[in-house]
Amino acid sequence: MKLTEINIYPVKSTRRIALNESEVLPRGLPWDRRWMLVDAQGKFITARQHPALAVVDTRLDDTSLHVSVAGRPELVLPLKADNTDLTKVTIWRDQCDAISAGPEADAWFSEYLGIECRLVRMTDDLVRGVDPDYGRPGDQVSFADGFPLLLITEASLNDLNTRLEQPVSMRRFRPNLVVDGELPYAEDNWHRIRIGEVEFEGVKNCSRCIFTTIDPDTGIKSTKTEPLRTLSQYRKRPEGGVYFGQNLIPRSGGVVHVGDVVEVVSESRLV
Repeated sequence: MKLTEINIYPVKSTRRIALNESEVLPRGLPWDRRWMLVDAQGKFITARQHPALAVVDTRLDDTSLHVSVAGRPELVLPLKADNTDLTKVTIWRDQCDAISAGPEADAWFSEYLGIECRLVRMTDDLVRGVDPDYGRPGDQVSFADGFPLLLITEASLNDLNTRLEQPVSMRRFRPNLVVDGELPYAEDNWHRIRIGEVEFEGVKNCSRCIFTTIDPDTGIKSTKTEPLRTLSQYRKRPEGGVYFGQNLIPRSGGVVHVGDVVEVVSESRLV
């Protein structure tokens, strides 16, 4: 098997940046989910509630994050943070520290979404721990929903698409890593894998939500709640949840490249 995609999503819920290679850090890939929108109470805001976020583009250069969407001026944010004032933010049941990205960013997103919101960021010195039920002491994550990385095989998507009236792209599922794969859903059972020189632990199959029903090209939700509805017919578990993809925690550092060989070191049934 080989690695066929590497993706990051600098601002949570916005479009991906596709990479040819990336360093792997303890909390995932550099710049992945390092910015996030929150409301006045510090609660996270995503495209689940505001699908227009799903069509916002980002790009990185040596000094800045560029944020753009059709019909609006580009927002440019420095990669080097000069603000040290901490604010508490909430992601699902987690609470962690963040810093403000500044009034210009707040105004840009507030005007675009038509709501009052703030853009916050996570710097390298701010740490959010992984759910201790699945990780080890010291494991950390960015503003991603729960884990440093998400992996999906192309074989799994191909199988899903044979069941859908209208096929969907991998972008619906927002993985960091895509593998050409063997059998559909083989990644469900991957416990330890090696991609190039980096080793990862598979810690939890990924439970999917309404976000998968948003078209990444238009920002419009499926009126038929697809592909979630079809997935629920054969990927729903008795205890609840519809699963597609495998959450990973890095167990070594290094660099991964598109084209790297993917080796399954060990398997174990995970939930």
